[in-house]
Amino acid sequence: MSDLFGSDKTDTGVPVSVFDVKVGDCFVAPAEVKAELSNLGRVPCSVPHQLELYSIEKYQAPTGSNDYPGNDVLESYAKGTCAQAFTGYVGIAYPDSSLWLTDLLPSARSWQQSDDRSVLCFVTTTGDPLTASVKGSKR
Repeated sequence: MSDLFGSDKTDTGVPVSVFDVKVGDCFVAPAEVKAELSNLGRVPCSVPHQLELYSIEKYQAPTGSNDYPGNDVLESYAKGTCAQAFTGYVGIAYPDSSLWLTDLLPSARSWQQSDDRSVLCFVTTTGDPLTASVKGSKR
């Protein structure tokens, strides 16, 4: 994810816990990509930003297990569910869009300590920062 989270930003935003984010929130990319993120820098969507949260997907194991499934399983789940949710938020299918998506997965620690099952789906770009919400933009 480091290539999608990299940026040349000047505003770091207001720190908000990853457990308190809401669909439609916009964020500047963190200065450092870490294995675990606990806070993101929220900004108004009118301020240049790299990320917009468009979906929060709750992972449920097909077997009903409560054990941490591992990064590979969660990443595979995120790719499918985030791509499906993209269309409803942006208004165009992900393969037809000029935008990109990325995700933030529960860590093994947050899974165990915080009962975290949420996959956060973000719209992003590989070029210029976003300067407005992409909701319904059909970009």
